[in-house]
Amino acid sequence: MRTMISQQEILYATSYFCEDNLIGKGSLGMVYKGVLSDGLIVAVKVFNLELHGAFKSFEVECEVMRNICHRNLAKIINSCSNLDFKALVLEYMPNGSLEKWLYSHNYYLDFFQRLKIMIDVASGLEYLHHDYSNPVVHCDLKPSNVLLDDNMVAHISDFGIAKLLMGSVFMKRTKTLGTIGYMAPEYGSEGIVSTKGDIYSYGIMLMETFVRKKPTDEMFMEELTLKSWVESSANNIMEVIDVDLLIEEDEKISLRPACFSSIITLALDCTVEPPEKRINMKDVVVRLKKILNQIYDVRTPQLRKNRHEDQVPFFHPELV
Repeated sequence: MRTMISQQEILYATSYFCEDNLIGKGSLGMVYKGVLSDGLIVAVKVFNLELHGAFKSFEVECEVMRNICHRNLAKIINSCSNLDFKALVLEYMPNGSLEKWLYSHNYYLDFFQRLKIMIDVASGLEYLHHDYSNPVVHCDLKPSNVLLDDNMVAHISDFGIAKLLMGSVFMKRTKTLGTIGYMAPEYGSEGIVSTKGDIYSYGIMLMETFVRKKPTDEMFMEELTLKSWVESSANNIMEVIDVDLLIEEDEKISLRPACFSSIITLALDCTVEPPEKRINMKDVVVRLKKILNQIYDVRTPQLRKNRHEDQVPFFHPELV
């Protein structure tokens, strides 16, 4: 990060928090679009310090994100911390959130875009769980916390309630809960935080991305949940898949049912009970890339030729 930015610079950058620059509202504050003095476009997350947990959330995000470096995780550019004002200056994501693309009018994600976005999210979680110096548990994974850059690459954001698992510790207890519908059962009932909880949330989000129904949809009540609804349709998975994906026509259409089945099976593997039986994020990444490679393998020779000419290192046979 650069030298800490001043409150005055943030005010200038956001035109004094002009309503036109407001791009998001969270549980603990607002997010504004801003332009720094050097012309860099940024997102400024301003914490409402009157709200319980805002101070702690700011401290956690700074601690967790200051040393993180991965293409699928939101980046802190700078921060401002006074007694009565705290803000984070973040990399700006011009395409907004996955939630917007799934549910807003005039926005649409095709099958490939959804699959690649979920591979991006899985890759970011793999880094947090396995490749960072100490495992990081995000604790609040959901579509509104997945942001898309100008190339539609996904970045996990909002680490305000994240937990660092130090040394040999593989779980913690907390009273700070995530979002209803995405929380793992052991998290909501016992406050147990572990990487397995993130995997559960990821599984719910993977289902949601391809069926396009929120876990809080009004159809889900009492014993019927997004997970149980999808699970009960496992033998006829096309009945629950987002209808917009079923009308796509291309040369890969014959593979589509098998791909959907593989994706939903993986999502269910992420949400099994007890938590110890859940798949880990390394294996999630491998399985998703395998699905994508299977589709690439049936593309026309010219498309395969273009893929090699572009030298896209995204998927490698040895990962399958």
